[in-house]
Amino acid sequence: MSFANKITIFRILSVPFLITTLVYYTPQKDYLRLIALFIFALAIISDAIDGYFARVRNQKTQAGAILDPLADKFLLITAFIFLYHISNQYFDIKLPLWVILIVIFRDVILLLGGGIIILTNQENKIMPTWWGKTSTFFQMMTILFLLLKLNLSYYIWNIAVIFTLISGIDYLRKGIVMFNAQPQKK
Repeated sequence: MSFANKITIFRILSVPFLITTLVYYTPQKDYLRLIALFIFALAIISDAIDGYFARVRNQKTQAGAILDPLADKFLLITAFIFLYHISNQYFDIKLPLWVILIVIFRDVILLLGGGIIILTNQENKIMPTWWGKTSTFFQMMTILFLLLKLNLSYYIWNIAVIFTLISGIDYLRKGIVMFNAQPQKK
């Protein structure tokens, strides 16, 4: 197993710890928000490090190509869901449900589309795009800003939503083109 894959697995394993800190958070236990912030920041840093090792140190693997985006989605979706709950209960700035639904809907569409392409056309590879990476960046910033209780969170999540919608449309368009361009497996 490559070092990049080990870092990705670390990111996946950090999610239950993040969830635990958010589940037990109350204003009286504000240190749990800070621990969640630390865990999430560490997960973001680990994402950059595993990407560096995969690309620059030539540690790309098929497992990493699957695990890395899944780790990102697992981390972000769970963080959004649990932060929705605590922000609406305890924070001054409330994360709207529609933000989470857009993030989850796009990721479900991507996973279903990727699964269909893989099942019907094994020669195509789904590559991350600039739109997708930008979307992920602003989604991560949304979580960080919320955990920091910054009023700017509103602006960041709106930017995240815009890039999430654009990247979803871009991936869907590319997936349709890819699906129609190759003969299907028999």
